[in-house]
Amino acid sequence: MSNKRIFGIVGSAVVVALGVAGCGTATTNASNSTSTSGNQSVTTSASQGSASTSSAVLTVAPNVTGSFADNFNPFSGTNSVDGTLGNIYETMFYFDNTTGKQFDLLGKSFAFSNGGKTLTVQLQNKAKWTDGVPFTANDVVFTFESLKKYPDADTNGIWQQLVSVKAQGKYTVVFNFKAPNIPFAEQYVLGGTYIVPQHQWSKLGDPAKAKITHANAIGTGPFKISYFSSQDYKFTANEQYYGGAPAVKTLNYPAFSSNSSADLALASGEIQYAGINIPDIQKTFVAADPKHNHYYFPPNNPVELYPNLRNPLLAQLSVREAISLAIDRNALSQKGETGYEQPAVPTSLVLPPQKAWLDPNLPAADKSFTVNDAKAVKLLEAAGFKKDKNGIFAKGGQELSFNLLTVSGWSDWDEDALLIKQQLQKVGINVNVQQDQYTAYYNSIDPGAGQTPHFDLAISWTNTGPTPYTTYYDMLDSNGSFNIEGYKNPSLDAVFNKFAATSSLSQQKQYMYQVERVAAEQLPVIPLLDGALWFEYNDAKFTGFSTQSNLWIDPSPYNYQSAAIVMDRLKPVN
Repeated sequence: MSNKRIFGIVGSAVVVALGVAGCGTATTNASNSTSTSGNQSVTTSASQGSASTSSAVLTVAPNVTGSFADNFNPFSGTNSVDGTLGNIYETMFYFDNTTGKQFDLLGKSFAFSNGGKTLTVQLQNKAKWTDGVPFTANDVVFTFESLKKYPDADTNGIWQQLVSVKAQGKYTVVFNFKAPNIPFAEQYVLGGTYIVPQHQWSKLGDPAKAKITHANAIGTGPFKISYFSSQDYKFTANEQYYGGAPAVKTLNYPAFSSNSSADLALASGEIQYAGINIPDIQKTFVAADPKHNHYYFPPNNPVELYPNLRNPLLAQLSVREAISLAIDRNALSQKGETGYEQPAVPTSLVLPPQKAWLDPNLPAADKSFTVNDAKAVKLLEAAGFKKDKNGIFAKGGQELSFNLLTVSGWSDWDEDALLIKQQLQKVGINVNVQQDQYTAYYNSIDPGAGQTPHFDLAISWTNTGPTPYTTYYDMLDSNGSFNIEGYKNPSLDAVFNKFAATSSLSQQKQYMYQVERVAAEQLPVIPLLDGALWFEYNDAKFTGFSTQSNLWIDPSPYNYQSAAIVMDRLKPVN
């Protein structure tokens, strides 16, 4: 899989790792209710001097998408091209789930008051939009008010939590919430909403429908778009960036139709920064240039089989249980993922990174999956299903026959889907694998606010954050930003609200334990694998990558905001 990390449409909280090596930034943990100011600027005169050479072109392959659409609208989610979020448009802060660090971007500091219901943010006073207009608090207020006026753009449900947003002078913004919800405020308000310029967007109407192409994308980020075609686009350094002009002067994003074509380009040195699954990576990539070719694939997020619960057959627990029992996750791990990703656990926690959140009293059956075809068949028979003339279980004339959606060209997921098809066939469940280009795939699973996803089963990622709250809330809360399966459970929603209202770690864990039981026993989604963070790099021309030995930030090129921070801080080799 060429992972596309989604944190809601308006930018979901980028939650991966942010460290601090060589990048004077704030280091306040994201779970704190106050922040300290940080220094965004890291460019030295020496690095600026070296960046003027033609070698300062970084070629990036965050994922495999086939071709590009000229869409630089930050409210379009993954329909916008990589680099729209982070390179051009920025959030106020960036919080990371790998190191727990905080990066100050358009915000300098923040503090909660009024029992956690009021959030005051101090903003950068030197930031400018790339057309030269100064950035102010009015831009922040305008962005949030636009989400209120046009709810289809508010895909993170911010105005279900907010009461008001007001400017106090040019560089202070005050948010008032209906109830205390510090994790939501940090992740979606501070770290998940990309700010747009009022002087441009006030004329565009609904932000979700605004036409923003390479020709009129105006941001505050470290880079600006300079060239676009359906097969390649480029960014140049924003020389007026408030954090200092990036040393990398050009970012090049070529299109690739499949993992294999991107693999070849990466192994040959054409790509310096990638997030691609490469089979037998030591032989096909590292061995081509052992001195400069490197990778790091740590477990990062649960890969799920999402059942569309709007389908009355998939809404039945017995059907979901039978599907889960028939899936051989070890085969997916070894054959589909070539050993890079381990089988998931029923709770959807990624282990060992999230082991501290695992309920110590969890029943054994909720701790690991087993393959049991005989039990799957018995469950279906007990639920009234009988095999028809096609050898498929059916009830009331409805067969257990489903389309399984995956992304064409994401070779590992495509293989996983074929394996699942074969495994479910053994227990009388028919699966038709549907491989769509990425844009069509994403529009099917998450077509936007107010629209109904149209799929039966889909392999997809989950969002991650500093705590499991992010994954569970987005995936299982009625208002979660990636609840594509359509799960509704008012009792569980109440648990999420309780978690959000306390800063006590012990209480938070007790609430998460309740969520874990529901996830494991009700299978609203069916965990498959602990998805890897795909990250390859070649340091022959550039230094400063976040690496396994010096993990100063989430290193992946597809985690929007962290990727922009990485590329802003890279330095060309003299």
